[in-house]
Amino acid sequence: MTARRFFITGTDTGVGKTLVTAALLLNARAFGLRAVGVKPVSAGCTLANGQLVNDDALLLRRYSSVPLDYAEVNPVALEPALAPHIAARRAGIGLRADALAAAVGKVADQGHDVLLVEGAGGWLVPLNASETMADVATRLGYPVVLVVGMRLGCLNHALLTAAAIRAAGLDLAGWVANSMGPVMAAFDENIGTLEQRLPALRLGTVPFLGPPVSPDRANDWLDGMSLFGGR
Repeated sequence: MTARRFFITGTDTGVGKTLVTAALLLNARAFGLRAVGVKPVSAGCTLANGQLVNDDALLLRRYSSVPLDYAEVNPVALEPALAPHIAARRAGIGLRADALAAAVGKVADQGHDVLLVEGAGGWLVPLNASETMADVATRLGYPVVLVVGMRLGCLNHALLTAAAIRAAGLDLAGWVANSMGPVMAAFDENIGTLEQRLPALRLGTVPFLGPPVSPDRANDWLDGMSLFGGR
């Protein structure tokens, strides 16, 4: 199959980007595809064996079907759990969209069947005084998958993000509804509105799974192969 690359963004931070990305990696692995996940920049890291590591990046590394060095999965790891540009400034590090995209490109050059690149926070999270995560996505040029955290306000957040993706000249390849709680008022009506207004395929609706939330459980609710073109 033709190598497929996607950039995974969300309507906000904490809406399940990592959960969905890892579950999509499982989808790909189930069909025998060599699939890897990358998180170019992460904030909120802890020191382990002398190296800053991020739980989300470690999860992507775990669910990738091809072993990667941690630095390949997460080339920039920042300790404070803050917006990337603030965490980087406090660490004395300069973030640049072209450098982050180049790090992703090195993994893409390895020729895996599927490469999923998870952004940090939402679409327009700043990297520095003039660039955002959207600039990384634009430099990569990959189609985008949007994770919608299903809660009050998600319609506005999802539609604004989709409009920004289109304005950047990128394709919205699909979206995933991720339930943020056991109950959401007018849940079905909100899903219907998003299906009507988002110009992309809904790849699945992940119900509220409760703790522990794991990609293994979310995997059953996603149709990654429609995204990857394997069937």
